Amino acid sequence: MTAYLALENGLVFAGASFGSQKEATGEVVFATGMTGYLETLTDPSYYGQIILQTFPLIGNYGVIPEDFESPAIGARAYIVKEPCQAPSNFRSDGIIDTFLCKHGITGLCGIDTRALTKIIRNHGVMNGRITLTPPTEADFALAKSHSLSDVIAAVSCRAVTKTSEGTYRIALLDFGAKRGITTELKKRDCEIWTLPFDTPAAEIAKLKPHGIMLSNGPGDPSAPENAPIVRTLKALYDMGIPIFGICLGHQLLALAMGHKTMKLKFGHRGANQPVKEASTGRVFITSQNHGYAVIAKNSSFINVNDGTCEGLDYGGSFSVQFHPEARGGPLDTGFLFDRFMERVSIYAKG
Repeated sequence: MTAYLALENGLVFAGASFGSQKEATGEVVFATGMTGYLETLTDPSYYGQIILQTFPLIGNYGVIPEDFESPAIGARAYIVKEPCQAPSNFRSDGIIDTFLCKHGITGLCGIDTRALTKIIRNHGVMNGRITLTPPTEADFALAKSHSLSDVIAAVSCRAVTKTSEGTYRIALLDFGAKRGITTELKKRDCEIWTLPFDTPAAEIAKLKPHGIMLSNGPGDPSAPENAPIVRTLKALYDMGIPIFGICLGHQLLALAMGHKTMKLKFGHRGANQPVKEASTGRVFITSQNHGYAVIAKNSSFINVNDGTCEGLDYGGSFSVQFHPEARGGPLDTGFLFDRFMERVSIYAKG
């Protein structure tokens, strides 16, 4: 079945429908990973967006539930050049087409994904609408007016849960947490308590955590509905408990510490983003997924490509814009979890 992508600037791409055959509207963003499409699709940070994969063949190793970062697909729709219909992998449990259908996610294939990526790079991210009939003026209007709010609430857990046993008690504030974060903490002998995004600082303190983990998540960190979270993080920081923030957690902690954020032209999404550690000059290749950045002068990590802030250190607490849990992506910065645990251990000993 023919399907169309109508961009808010008036451009139209005609291709074919796959996955769930229904219309979808969202912000069109591109991801540059050659692998890791399952982790991308199940990353809550993509909530409400239309993902464009720059790598031309997607689905060649099938669908592997063990690799999912969450039970649901965060994206509103998925655009690829060619979805593989015959994956080759002993771990595969299905094909990408069926996977999208099962979750009710719209797919679009067969368009010039290279040309679309260039448009986004040149003009910045923009809204789009996927239709099953030639787009009308109403479709362009829907794309242009589209917006989301309360996105963290949409992806956060609903109740406090204890997800593992261990020596060090970690409170994980769930803004849309990837499973890889808890996996890394479990490796390091942590008792993990996963908490809803709006848990008050006083309730978190009652757990007597040795450390606080701030997860990744979707949306604009400076959105008005996030103001209570920012106040909570400032209160937690003032308690002296070690904090480690990742991606959105990094941005929200930065806001709590008096920094500001800005929207990037087309964001950093993929498993090949180089960052430099300011203190050592070492460069690491990182996995990233964000459309906003912190405005700061004394960054602990800096993006080599555009010079934006990739990390901040506050003494007992620190945060990074990239994903050291690296699902999917390179393992270069996994040591940051060890750095966090060093501070947690010191705090636990009093």
